[in-house]
Formats: sequence, C-alpha cells, structure tokens
Amino acid sequence: MDYLYGYLVFLAQAVTVVIAILVILGVGASSRLRMRQRERGHLEVRKLNEGLNALKQEMQGALLEPAALKKERRAQRKTDKQVAKSRAKSAPPEPEEVPAAPERIFVLDFHGDLQASRVQDLATEITAVLTLAAATDEVVVRVESQGGLVHSYGLAASQLVRVKEHGVPLTVAVDKVAASGGYLMAAVADKVLAAPFAVVGSIGVVAQIPNVHRLLKKHDVDVEVLTAGKYKRTLTVLGENTQEGREKFISDLEDVHTLFQEFVGTHRPQIDLEQVATGETWYGQRAIDLSLVDQISTSDEYLTRACESADVYRVHWVEHKKPIERLAAKVETSLQRWLGVDIHSWRRPG
Repeated sequence: MDYLYGYLVFLAQAVTVVIAILVILGVGASSRLRMRQRERGHLEVRKLNEGLNALKQEMQGALLEPAALKKERRAQRKTDKQVAKSRAKSAPPEPEEVPAAPERIFVLDFHGDLQASRVQDLATEITAVLTLAAATDEVVVRVESQGGLVHSYGLAASQLVRVKEHGVPLTVAVDKVAASGGYLMAAVADKVLAAPFAVVGSIGVVAQIPNVHRLLKKHDVDVEVLTAGKYKRTLTVLGENTQEGREKFISDLEDVHTLFQEFVGTHRPQIDLEQVATGETWYGQRAIDLSLVDQISTSDEYLTRACESADVYRVHWVEHKKPIERLAAKVETSLQRWLGVDIHSWRRPG
C-alpha cells in the first residue's frame, strides 16, 4: 500500500512538472510572437478631440482674462458631464435605423506612390477598425495619390470595399489629389469630399515603354526574345516590336480601361462615364457638376465639425523599418520626382 501511495505522489509531481514546463513554453512562445509583431510595427490610435480641445484651451489662455477663463472652463466641464451622461442613458438604435450623426469616426490616411506600397498598412488599419466599428460609426479615409500600378491600386480599393461590406459608412476626403488609381479608391466611398482645388478623375490608362532595338541594330547587337505563348510578350524594350504586338498591347489597355469604368460605374452609378472616362482631371466644383465628388470640404473642416458630436480617432499603423530601408525609400521617391515620371500613369504590370 505504501508503494502505491508513493507511486501516486511521484506521478502527481511528474504531471505538475510537465504542466509547469508547458505553461512556461506557452508564455515564451506568446512573448516571442508579440515581440515579432512589435518588431514589424505597431498600431497608433489617437483621439483627435483631445488635440482640438488643447488648441482651444491654449487660445482661451492667451485671450481671456483669468476670471473669464475660469468661468469658461467651469462651463466646459459642465457641458462635458452632460454629454457623457446623455450618451450613457441613450438607448441603442434599432438595427435598421442609422443615426444622422455617427457616434465614432475612425480616420485613416493613405498616401499612395506608384506601387501603392502602403496598401498592406491600410489593410492592417482597416482590419483593426472593423474589430470594433458598427453601423453607428463612420470611417473616413484621407486619400492622396496620383495613380500607379493597376493591380496595386485595385487591391487598395478592395480594402475600402471591406468597410462597406461590414456595414460601416465610408467617406473619402481628397485634399490635394486623387487621380487615376487614387480616384479608383475614392469612388468606393458612400461620400466623397474634395477641397476646392483638389484634383480628381483621370479615369484612363497609359503605358510607356522605351524601345532601343534600332540603336542596338545600328551597332550590330542582336537580342533574342524567346517566349512560349503567342502573347507572352507583346512589346519589349530590347527586341523588335511588331504591329500585331502593338495591337494586342493596345487591346489589353482598352480592356483595363473598361474594367476601370465598370468598377467606378458600379460604385457611382450617377456618373456619366462617357463624359468623364477620358483620362482628364477636374477641380472642386467642376468635379461636383460631373458627380465625381459629393461635397466641397477639406478633411480638416469635416473632422473639426465632427468633433462637436462624435469621438474622432486617428488610426495609423507604424511600420518599423531599418535605417537602410528608410534611406532606400527616400532615394526611390527622389528619383521618381527627378526623372519626371508621369504622375497620372497607370503602369501595366509586366
């Protein structure tokens, strides 16, 4: 009997040790996962109402007399308490009812280059927002882009479609430019805002391919372009281009243009595509007349007004990059500007 009791005690101790080891390993693995996530980047969420209130208080401190300032601060605290109390008591709306003013607004920023290289960051920000956002909220995306690669901006637009499919109202604000791929993104929104001189439109496709075949031929340099598939390579930089290849290339561009128009027409059926799908761009009021945008307003004006009735949060994914990666990105941007790359171009993937 003593032998059996000793064995059971030993067994219990062994099980306890195994469980302790598993717990330690699990905690270690979880810590390593969080560490890898932190190494890749982190999410920043900042309440814009607080920044606006801070600016207001600084102005009051500079302009008001001490007695008036004290009275103003007391009145503001009273108002804040009343707002908080009314929000706590308010009953949730019925599922089919959407209030005129959102309770929370989530603000995202997308500054697009030719490759739309921030599309993965945008996807992460949208994923984070959709974990909490509801139909009573709103997502505002401030888009600034001059266009770029077809597939990259197609993916960026698809990320914005996720917001609408989630049932959350989507607004896109254009302060400077949303042309070509940038407008493809803007067209997804329920509401498009544009500053008075913001550039929108450019529903068109362009591709530029240099060809040095005649130069190489002049110097007796032969280039063999070998393909499997009739249209694997229609136009090349080094080889001799044919009329058939040019016609196929143009046909592909026309097909992309048609897809572009169909996408915009699906999300903004009020647009006369025959009138606007010419590759042109428009400013402010002209864009409203053509139904490309819905309202003339800067993002600052829209969000400042929204802070009066809603909690406004800026959500931003910060990617951690090594110094050499940051330097390479700056060099690439500088080269694009120096070389004068067509800022409204949609460059066809190879």
